[in-house]
Amino acid sequence: MRSYSLIAPAKINLYLEIIGSRPDGYHELAMILQSIDLADQIDLHPASTEAIRVYCNHPQVPTDNTNLAYRAAALMAQQFPDAFSNFGGMDITVKKNIPVAAGLAGGSTNAAAVLVGIDLLWNLGLTKLELEELGAKLGSDVPFCISGGTVIATGRGEQLSPLPSLNDIYIVLAKYRSLEISTPWAYKTYRQVFGSTYLKNTEDLVARANAVHSGEIVKAISDKDVAKIAKKMHNDLEKVALPAYPQVLQLRELFASQEGVLGTMMSGSGPSVFAIMESKVQAEIVKQRIRAAIPDQDLELFVTRTIANGIHILK
Repeated sequence: MRSYSLIAPAKINLYLEIIGSRPDGYHELAMILQSIDLADQIDLHPASTEAIRVYCNHPQVPTDNTNLAYRAAALMAQQFPDAFSNFGGMDITVKKNIPVAAGLAGGSTNAAAVLVGIDLLWNLGLTKLELEELGAKLGSDVPFCISGGTVIATGRGEQLSPLPSLNDIYIVLAKYRSLEISTPWAYKTYRQVFGSTYLKNTEDLVARANAVHSGEIVKAISDKDVAKIAKKMHNDLEKVALPAYPQVLQLRELFASQEGVLGTMMSGSGPSVFAIMESKVQAEIVKQRIRAAIPDQDLELFVTRTIANGIHILK
């Protein structure tokens, strides 16, 4: 039987606005999501039994049924019992390069890769939309991770509208290994502090979500105006995360003070912070300066770039 190796890119948020609450308990969001070439590798090997086993090279990643990659395989087995009975279980090996608990959709992109890989292994012939609908059962970021690129995401993040692709915008990404920010904490705290500003009327929620399509950052993306994209980036969750996590605030301020940095922001619920550069050369220089300013080896630093795709097969 065939095996597959898939590349699972991380994502950053170029824009994150919290509009209101949803009946399902989630938040109504308007976001712009962007794939970057910092990626994990997911290897899928058919097993001789019906067991689903997950292996990972990162000690912080669980390999039991709480792992999103495992849950993706279990979902496919549940949704397609005949194929599962015919082809059996599998070994899933996650080669982790994306920082863990970083606001970069590391777990979600792993799950997306498993969905795409099993579709290929079991010859299911699913459409991208069908894969995205399955992904939405696992998490809000999973549908985006399947297709990737540059996308407006609304609802709880699962309603996707593609934008013109942004290729080769260089980024320096920073994350303290030992620092985690709970996503539920970030959203719950935001609701406690800013809930009075939430839109309540359904029509107002829809109108505000749609307004992102005609916003300045979307025009800048269409124009490929990197400097303006960097200036128009926005993340509501910074309002609660930065005061509570001084290390994240320090990183953001340090990036903002560097020559050649066009803009900087926390990604998602954090604690990763990224900065947009004029060039790869400038990105390498800024990375070296950040390392010199914060020699702490707990701080991970990456030079990466924007890409136009999500999950893809390793050639």
